[in-house]
Amino acid sequence: MKLSLFIAKKYFFSKRKRNFINIISIISMLIVAICTAALIIVLSVFNGLEGLLRSLYGSFDPQIKVELKEGKSFVLSDSLKTEIEETEGVEILTEVIEDYAYVMYREADMVVTIKGVSDNFLDQHRLDSSIVSGELKLKDGNVNYAIIGRGVQYALSIMINNDLHPLKIHFIKDVKPGSIDVSNLYSSRNILPGGVFAIEKNYDENYIFVPLDFAESLLNYGDKRTSLEIKTDPDYDIGDVKANLKATLGDQFSILDNEEQHADLYKILKLEKLFVFIAFSFILAIGAINIFFALTMLALDKKKDISILFAMGANNQLIKSIFLAEGAIISLGGAAMGLLIGGVICWAQQTFGLISMGMETSVLENYPVEMQLMDFIYTSLSLILITVIISYRPAVIATRYNNVEFL
Repeated sequence: MKLSLFIAKKYFFSKRKRNFINIISIISMLIVAICTAALIIVLSVFNGLEGLLRSLYGSFDPQIKVELKEGKSFVLSDSLKTEIEETEGVEILTEVIEDYAYVMYREADMVVTIKGVSDNFLDQHRLDSSIVSGELKLKDGNVNYAIIGRGVQYALSIMINNDLHPLKIHFIKDVKPGSIDVSNLYSSRNILPGGVFAIEKNYDENYIFVPLDFAESLLNYGDKRTSLEIKTDPDYDIGDVKANLKATLGDQFSILDNEEQHADLYKILKLEKLFVFIAFSFILAIGAINIFFALTMLALDKKKDISILFAMGANNQLIKSIFLAEGAIISLGGAAMGLLIGGVICWAQQTFGLISMGMETSVLENYPVEMQLMDFIYTSLSLILITVIISYRPAVIATRYNNVEFL
């Protein structure tokens, strides 16, 4: 092995004047480097986008969400509430009533999702860093306040800290056919806008947070709740808390952590990343075809050297290993350069923000990137496999020149 690597290095790093084969080998190395760097950068961007989504959804969604497997709402009795609160690992239990409602503000109107939350919702501190206007409050004495999404604010032209114009929220009731009294068709309540949050477009354009008793009165839910949101004790593992809750609640409830609340989205992201990896691996393989031609031409150029090695007692295995080592020097050298270049570019993007999102309303100013060790490992392994496949045929061709007629 040492001998084959020594000879391969001699062929590649020859001090004599570079010939056409050496130039092809260098070009092949550069192509591999560029393709490898591009693959690392693209995978890191996918990691960054996934991390950004997790961060955004983590600001809005609870650590654990409890809801019915079948049905929209359930009755939360005092005994059930106490059992959940006393479950090991549960720090804060927030009751939630969530439904669609029709909102009017002055001359504008739209349909939104009303999310009524109990007072301890603010103790979870999920919206603390997302408030862009007004205050993070649901009540001030006996006065109720709504926390609205920035998209809702823009759509309705809502002025914060303006007590003259409250939000008018209407909820269509389930009424029996033939009802004549119009007042029975819907319920209506007024509430002042207190703060504006900005997290993610889907949330910003659809959600309004209100106090639980306000939603309970408006939507006529009584003791029913649509879900429960739980903040866990930092000293407990979320998986263990889920298991404890499952033992408490039984099989009729779904107990979802943050990952499971968006399982389909994260699955799609992982599939997209996989397909991108496969696509770029094919591009990398196409780029590495130059190695095949370089090694084939090298085998033709070194016929005399190969015959001498056979005359000195070399066997087919040694000749194959020389050309496989030559292919490894070209491809792995290019891969090392590509991994380094890709890593440096990603680091520079993380540190200096070389490329911006190009949108004034974007959550981040610059494209998010996140390097992961496994991306580097999988890229290296795929390149090793490609190298072995591409280098094998030229290595076999080289073993044919084992005759003295080539001396």
